[in-house]
Amino acid sequence: MRIIFSRKGFDSSSGGFPSPIVNDTPVSLYIPTSRRSETTYAQAGLGELVEQVTRGKLSRTALCHEDPVFASSRWAFGQTGRAQSHLESQGVGLGDYFLFFGLFSQLGGKDRHHRIYGWMKVEEIHRLGAAPTAGDSPAGFPHRHPHTIGEWEANNTIYIGTGAKSAVAYPGLRLTKAGSPVSTWAIPSWLCEGGLSGNPAGPRWSVGGQVTVAGRGQEFVADIGGRTDAIEWLDTVRTTIGGDA
Repeated sequence: MRIIFSRKGFDSSSGGFPSPIVNDTPVSLYIPTSRRSETTYAQAGLGELVEQVTRGKLSRTALCHEDPVFASSRWAFGQTGRAQSHLESQGVGLGDYFLFFGLFSQLGGKDRHHRIYGWMKVEEIHRLGAAPTAGDSPAGFPHRHPHTIGEWEANNTIYIGTGAKSAVAYPGLRLTKAGSPVSTWAIPSWLCEGGLSGNPAGPRWSVGGQVTVAGRGQEFVADIGGRTDAIEWLDTVRTTIGGDA
């Protein structure tokens, strides 16, 4: 089994601000785009919030990359290019778990940190290729998935599976170590021992259970095999967020 820490949503480069925690609920803001989308922030239910967070730099009528999208206990997540090649090289497949995380802060910008906000068990993998069509868009979601719009790399892929999105900013879902830069994570012992793709052994890893993750990495894969301590940790994350296994 593999656990994939998958970075999503606003950050200092994409969107320019952290996603907000509103009334103790983490709200991941989709990154802005000018193409390969038919969904505005308003249509995604984020119009007023994105204008507030970006102080008007992004309008509710601007297009967003609505991905990963969650509806009725199901996720649909697209990946392509080098990031998808990395997932393939790491052997990511059916039965593996994505943990979606992003840069968050309290509404207003205080306490910037990385946190997990959702999980997905991979149940379907659709390799769409460079020229997907509307018929490739997964059923059961409110809008056409962006990875089925326009031209993409040849390895353009959508992962679909059951899961859940966190309704509360639980302390146990925070990755960033308190008092540290956002990319310095406090991590469980199994991850220190097993490692994380894209973050080779060396100065990134420190004694005491922490790692400074690569700044622009999207997909970090931990191959846990059958480690019971890692599975128990994953079960705790899933239980905290909610949703069926």
